Amino acid sequence: MTFDDEIAGVLAPLADPARAVAMRAYMLDQFAFLGLPAPVRRAAAKPLVARPWASPHALLEAAGRLWQRPEREYRYTAIDLLARHRRMLSPAHVADLRALLVMDPWWDTVDGLAGVLGEVLFADRTAGQPMMDAWIADASFWVRRAAMLHQLGWRLETDRDRLFGYAAALAAEQEFFIRKAIGWALRDYARWDGAAVRAFVAAHEDVLSSLSRREALKHRA
Repeated sequence: MTFDDEIAGVLAPLADPARAVAMRAYMLDQFAFLGLPAPVRRAAAKPLVARPWASPHALLEAAGRLWQRPEREYRYTAIDLLARHRRMLSPAHVADLRALLVMDPWWDTVDGLAGVLGEVLFADRTAGQPMMDAWIADASFWVRRAAMLHQLGWRLETDRDRLFGYAAALAAEQEFFIRKAIGWALRDYARWDGAAVRAFVAAHEDVLSSLSRREALKHRA
């Protein structure tokens, strides 16, 4: 039995069809769902997700098989799996994460993988950060969003030049999910250096969208 079969064995019996309809509607009827709230899903899958893995290849293969299943909860479990074993991954596996990210992308899976990516790159910033310079110019706005968000939670370890450089590079974009990501990333860093964020927003007020500015300054003193 493959790992994804084992996960299906514990998740599928808990399916809630009525909740699945509501979850699908929330995602604009784009994806199928089992109808499992996150706490229920995580509790059921936890023993399997915590299992040790022999190699990064085996881990990524298991995540990939989960990603192939139609119900979105399997992808969320794949993200939990990668996050749980993130220390097995390195910048050498960024391309594998990107391959998952661009499969039927939406904010739910993109943001989850951006979090995994951030954990992986934080451990090896010298090798990993330049990769995000390519992502920020990627043809897919979802990849650009992930690059914009990957430093969330880095606090004072944030590469401020990249954060502000990426925000400036994307500032003129019309895409809602990019504008939101800019504001989110700036707001997160503002918790640690609010003066720098306020100065950046003031200097780029003519190009930043009102959404980005509003989000960036949401927690200002």
